[in-house]
Amino acid sequence: MAKLKAEGCGIIRSEKVSGASRDGRAELATIIDFLRPGDELVVTRLDRLGRDTRDVLNLIHECEQRGAFVTVLDPHVSTRGEMGHIVLTVLGMVAQMERRFIKERQREGIQKAKGIGVYRGGKPRVDRQRVAELTHANLGVSEIAKTIGCSRMQIYRILKGLSGGFA
Repeated sequence: MAKLKAEGCGIIRSEKVSGASRDGRAELATIIDFLRPGDELVVTRLDRLGRDTRDVLNLIHECEQRGAFVTVLDPHVSTRGEMGHIVLTVLGMVAQMERRFIKERQREGIQKAKGIGVYRGGKPRVDRQRVAELTHANLGVSEIAKTIGCSRMQIYRILKGLSGGFA
């Protein structure tokens, strides 16, 4: 925030969502919709904008379609010149590669933890016993999902696991 204020940004928006995907990034969507010709979208680092090269390039393209520029503060690069486009493309590729490395290290750590019996996975979000009880009470999948507060697909998966198959 301090870097953006020091840069003279008039409107500052932030969100606590991963840059790995555009899904659920309402603030980013609002900013893109708000951009007008001559505006400048300033981000502190490129990975704050996105970690997938295609997403980053699509975001930059959307900004340019609106007549706006994109500026990254660290390192200082802007789409105002052709060289900026090249540098941002390379930085986007590096961010994507970094994301892949992180995921690979995470996978390796989980496998190692499973090997020594430390990792057991996440906690079940839906009470399987309750699903079984409601099924035995002859409630339909939609009714069970509504009662428990989850999707029908989750109920189908649980029922498949409980009976070894669900018809």
